[in-house]
This record gives sequence, structure tokens and C-alpha cells, in this order.
Amino acid sequence: MCETNLLEKAEMYLKLCYRELNKEHLYENRWNEVKNSIKDNGTYHLLDFELNYGTKVAWRNSNKCIGRLFWRAMDVFDERNLNSEDSIFEALFRHIESSTNGGNIKSTITVFSPETEIIIWNPQLLSFAGYQNSDGTIIGDPKQLEFTNECIKLGWKPKMGKFDILPLVIQIGNEAPTWREIPQKIIKIIPIEHPEIKSFQDLQLQWYSTPIISNMILEIGGIEFKAAPFNGWYMGTEIGARDFGDEKRYNILPEVAKIMGLNFRDKNSLWKDRAIVELNYAVLYSFKKSGVKIVDHHTASKQFMQFIKKEKKEGREITADWSWIVPPISGSTTEVFHTEMNNDVKSPNYFYRIEPWEAT
Repeated sequence: MCETNLLEKAEMYLKLCYRELNKEHLYENRWNEVKNSIKDNGTYHLLDFELNYGTKVAWRNSNKCIGRLFWRAMDVFDERNLNSEDSIFEALFRHIESSTNGGNIKSTITVFSPETEIIIWNPQLLSFAGYQNSDGTIIGDPKQLEFTNECIKLGWKPKMGKFDILPLVIQIGNEAPTWREIPQKIIKIIPIEHPEIKSFQDLQLQWYSTPIISNMILEIGGIEFKAAPFNGWYMGTEIGARDFGDEKRYNILPEVAKIMGLNFRDKNSLWKDRAIVELNYAVLYSFKKSGVKIVDHHTASKQFMQFIKKEKKEGREITADWSWIVPPISGSTTEVFHTEMNNDVKSPNYFYRIEPWEAT
């Protein structure tokens, strides 16, 4: 980033930060420090509270997230001092364990140094492998085919199951990427069952508790953190409608229709609609039975409308991507469906990266 752009972004964020935290009396001295640092060194270092608040404002500004009502309540692990493989892997394991919190999921972010070139290869810290057979059929999660192949190239041994947790892969600078298995004791897996359709268990579905995104760049005041994994908790439809239901993912709906005795050859039977509702019901039921925090899409939609009201009260413009905020099932039954949204992108924020194996 050129010096002019960095100065502009730094000034914009620091003004917001010091105003919202009632530290305006400290702003001028701090801004002079930052300006001098950028002119002398081409960059600057965010103070602890500036980083902490910036991660939360970035969540507040995340247009694709429906769960922003709780943007202030995020645990922040500042790990900018770490630069060794062992310490970074340990910090990632700690993030998984702490955020999972025995099932009472906590919104969490771990921020690594922007100066040390740390890359987390995993799109999410927890994900299931995908394997392609010679006949083109796929075992596991098709979304993870590329990353799974990269893990295998690095020496990870494929287990060829439908729900194999992939290892963590990190890279520091120009060094070769390295991987480590995630300790089983810190991973919480939820078996999916249905309270009324007992044959649902025959599908042997399962999912992990915590969605920890690790392929986005956190930008605060012009400083880019390429390694900053973060999580909230699941909305049920993310798993039931998308991970399990999408044709390009696990594509479970035909199997669900079969055990429900639906006519899946006749579109007028609305078999997909009926199956996807029961699949989502099963996900919600199973997470709650296992004591793992999850939210249904109706509650999440109401919470988002509360977020809008609170932000308006604070005099802040709300930005959101309607196509992501509206749930993938029963959209028109939620208030967010009928709400106009401005999709302008604000800073601080989280931005998608190029996957590291595509950049090489």
C-alpha cells in the first residue's frame, strides 16, 4: 500500500476508534506518532486497544454476516509476537479449544503479525476432507478437494472417509508449508439425528461445532493481517441447507427424501423443500442435544434487525449484502427479506484472499 493510502486509512480508523472509545483527547498526539512512523518506516504499529477494537469494528462492517448484533463480544487473542511454527500451531489449537468452549461457542479472533509473512493454508481451521475417485465420484466434502490434495502433497495420509478432519497447514515467509494433525480432544463433533425420523441416523451424518474462517485478510487502518482466523457460531441453515444440501457439497437431499418416503422424481411433490426443512430441523436438534450453541435462521434474522436498529440509534450507516443476509430457506418469512440493504464496503473489514496454492 502506498504511503498516501496508508495515511488516509490510518487517519480514518484512528479518528473513529478514539471517538467511539471516548479517547479523543489522546488523538492528536497519537496521530502525530503514526504519521511520523509511516513517513520514516512506511508503516506503523497498532496499539493493543486499537487492534482489539479494530477487529470488532471489522466484524461490525462485515456485509455478509447476519450475526453482527454481538460484534462487541468477541475474544481477541493478540499473537503478533509469535514467529515460530511451534508457537503458531499452539495458538491455533488454543483458538479452536477456547472458541469451542465445551460447546458454548465464543466469538473469537486470533491475530498474528502483519510483518512476519504467516499464511494459514486452511480455508477454515476445521473442515472435512474431499477425495475424488478415478471414476469422478467424490468422497467427503467437494469444496475441500483442492486443499485436501495440497495436504496429501505435503505428506498427509488420506483416510478416505466422508468426515475426515483435515490437518492445519501453515507457512512462514518463503519456507515450505508444514502441517500438523489437530488433537482430537479439542474437536467437538456432533452426530446428526432427527427426533422423529429414527432412520435419519442411518445416514451417519456429522458436523463440527465451530466455523473458524481462516482465509480472509483483516484490514485495520491500512494494516493488513494475512493470518487472523475468526469465528462466531453456526446458523443452522449454513450446515443443513448449504453444507449438506447443496448439490456441489454433500448433496444429501435425495437420501433424506428416500428415508422420508417422498417421491423425489416428481418436482410437484416439493420433495426438496420438505427434505431440506427436516434436515435443518435435525441439525438444530442435534446441536442442542449435544450442548453446542447454534441459532436458527428466524432468530438470527430478528437479531439482525435489532442490530440495524442499534446502529441507526448510534448514527451509523448499515451496510449489508442482501444475498448473504437472507437465509437460504424460508427467506420471505423473515423480515430481512423485505429490507433494502446498501452493499458498500467499509473499513476496517475482512477481505478474501487468493488461496496460497493458487498463488504459487
